[in-house]
Amino acid sequence: MIDKNSKIYIAGHKGMVGSAIWRTLTKKGYNNLIGVSSKELDLREQEQVRNFFLKVKPDVVIDAAAKVGGILANNDFPYQFLMENMQIKNNLISEAHNLDVNKFIFLGSSCIYPKLAIQPLKEEYLLTGSLESTNEWYAVAKITGVKLCQAIRKQFKKDFVSLMPTNLYGTHDNFDLNSSHVLPAMIRKFHEAKENDNASVILWGSGKPMREFLFVDDMAEAVVFALENQLPGYLYNVGTGEDLTIKELATTIQKIVGHTGNIIWDESKPDGTPRKLMDVSKMHHIGWKHQVNLEQGIQNTYKWFMENIENLKEKVY
Repeated sequence: MIDKNSKIYIAGHKGMVGSAIWRTLTKKGYNNLIGVSSKELDLREQEQVRNFFLKVKPDVVIDAAAKVGGILANNDFPYQFLMENMQIKNNLISEAHNLDVNKFIFLGSSCIYPKLAIQPLKEEYLLTGSLESTNEWYAVAKITGVKLCQAIRKQFKKDFVSLMPTNLYGTHDNFDLNSSHVLPAMIRKFHEAKENDNASVILWGSGKPMREFLFVDDMAEAVVFALENQLPGYLYNVGTGEDLTIKELATTIQKIVGHTGNIIWDESKPDGTPRKLMDVSKMHHIGWKHQVNLEQGIQNTYKWFMENIENLKEKVY
């Protein structure tokens, strides 16, 4: 049984998702959380992970660790995105299994589903078609994580479960234009353009693709829900079940930031998947639903960005 004293190891606890999970668990009274920096523990090295697990003996492992980035980073560094993500989740899952960890929660991404799958994306669409080429390296690593957890669940009857979030954003996000995702990148671009006499903002693609976005604190609540309940299935989508075009996202962020200049769409750049909307009916059916709407979430994120510009200076300016 999991209780407030259980040893809960959060891999990637300094990242956007991991830190949100840490905050949420702390607020709910969990008092035995474990987090180790990448400088102290290299999750790509199996021996280091094994020795750490033998020493700590966690009751729960939440895998929020990954090498992440947007289209540009995935396209430029395919080997690192495939290999390093496979190393991280292989080491965590295998050592958790070997040491009989009570519960393992694996976090993935909506990119595991086929590029042209019927919308909204259902869990059963996994491995039914070709992946989006711009992030297939990351997706393949995440798919193998899902299947490893499913295999352990099937063969050894252990409570290993995978949660597949839609596009996440929020406080502690990455605002580096070389590696960030679309929403934080837009926040930075519109802010800098506003500061530069409301200069024009150039955005990639046509703006026509549709995307779904989930505030990271809602994702953390979904993880806690999976922690406190024994979910009947091995794979669950986590999102809002609502989407909008990238153009609509841009105008929403532009309004919140207060930028009044022009938006220029560079259609020579790739759009990516035409649409990615998650079917979240399985999570709704078992009792979880998101709470933060998109506009409020962007406002919260921009407020945090403004409050932390100096701390983010190396990445932002």
